[in-house]
Amino acid sequence: MNLTDFSSTAFTAVCCDDVMTSADVNLLVVEDEPFLSKAVAASLRFLGFQVTAVENGSDAVRLARSRRFDLLILDVMLPDIDGFEIVRRLRADGNQVPVIFLTAKDAQDDKVTGLTIGGDDYMTKPFELEELVARVRSVLRRSRPSAPEPVLSFADLTLDQDTYEVRRGGRLVELSPTEFRLLRYFMLNPGRVLTRAQLLSHVWDYDFGGSSTVVSTYVTYLRRKLASDGPNLIQTQRAVGFSLRMPWPGDEPSHGEVRSGSSDDS
Repeated sequence: MNLTDFSSTAFTAVCCDDVMTSADVNLLVVEDEPFLSKAVAASLRFLGFQVTAVENGSDAVRLARSRRFDLLILDVMLPDIDGFEIVRRLRADGNQVPVIFLTAKDAQDDKVTGLTIGGDDYMTKPFELEELVARVRSVLRRSRPSAPEPVLSFADLTLDQDTYEVRRGGRLVELSPTEFRLLRYFMLNPGRVLTRAQLLSHVWDYDFGGSSTVVSTYVTYLRRKLASDGPNLIQTQRAVGFSLRMPWPGDEPSHGEVRSGSSDDS
């Protein structure tokens, strides 16, 4: 990989692309080799992209769940969580952020795995930075027109991911940050039964050491805040978990799971 010879002339040649204005594009670079991470990030910043760089999978998952990125440039072999597992977790969240894998693993099976689980492109090391930039622009060209809308809707419930406002039947519902994350995950997976383990993983993060009791507690808090404006939308699947759906005839009333209390958090 010829990093030192990637001159301003080469940058200019790659930059003369009318796909988009780079300044409004946010990229996350996940690479555990410090020199390579700095070289890739610096090259992309030179072209005007907004770049965040991290060196491990834990930080990548946390950032991708808390911020909106237009593209992930993701090493596969990381010291904690590998790149494939990062993408599996994000896709399970409903996060469809485009991904370019960077890896020294060039076996055909690895490429197939990367693309099958939701990767958009796959580059093996060593590579030329000019090619990486061209692939970044190609993936963005394909993906940005179909970027998800910021407002999620289910029945008469709306959740705005930009303003953090939740409304039911037009009425503003005040939620704590944890309640908001919990409702967002339900709304990204309507009709799907989500286990307590899944909710712990995706709402409280994968390394949260708490009990599944906290899930039932916050589901109850959330139900109470939504219940005054219509039927219960979060149903209990006994011994399995919960799902966001309209109630069916014969559904048992969802009450009495926990003692009443405040869920305010910050």
